[in-house]
Amino acid sequence: MALARRLGSALPPLFREGFRSFAIQTKSSDAKIKVPLSLFGGSGNYASALFLAASKANALDKVQSEILDVVEASKKSPLFSQFMKDSSVPRETRVKAVQEIFSEAGFTDVTINFLAVLADNGRLRHMDRISKRFVDLTMAHKGEVKVIVTTVIPLPAEEEKELKQTLVDILGQGKTVLLEQKIDPSILGGLVIEFGQKVFDMSIKTRAKQMEKFLREPVHF
Repeated sequence: MALARRLGSALPPLFREGFRSFAIQTKSSDAKIKVPLSLFGGSGNYASALFLAASKANALDKVQSEILDVVEASKKSPLFSQFMKDSSVPRETRVKAVQEIFSEAGFTDVTINFLAVLADNGRLRHMDRISKRFVDLTMAHKGEVKVIVTTVIPLPAEEEKELKQTLVDILGQGKTVLLEQKIDPSILGGLVIEFGQKVFDMSIKTRAKQMEKFLREPVHF
């Protein structure tokens, strides 16, 4: 919340000022560092570039925290959100504003330079999508897998522990399961488990629909 307040107070004068243009110099990535996932599209390319830069600087966790702080601040500060989305703001103004604000906030050079590149290229409005792809990369690097489990009521601690172990057995040793529980009374009972592109629907609602479909099918003797 402190960052959002800082952005709200810092941006107004910066909107009205003109700044000299400047070039952002980037260093080549270490050839030994590999991106753990192949991402495509603009957001994937930016996320991959950030991952390489943060890895080279040994600052993955710090950069991830800062990037998520920026996304959160954009949600809490209408002025900063407008700044990120408004393509009419001069490029020099966007770049200078990003450098000044996040330098003052104590962000790493990796994050500041990355945000400046986005500002220079008019891509700040895609920050939320880029941040999600970046988190995908950091999780894959750490062997973390986010699993969303939907139930009617919260799982008891013992059942949650057993479910995590079962998921580790399925995903393979060396993986860390990050379990997120969602409550949805409409599934009536059972579980819906989602991770990656896979969905295991073991809810009573789905089973009831399957049974209904089966009963409606004509019987052939």
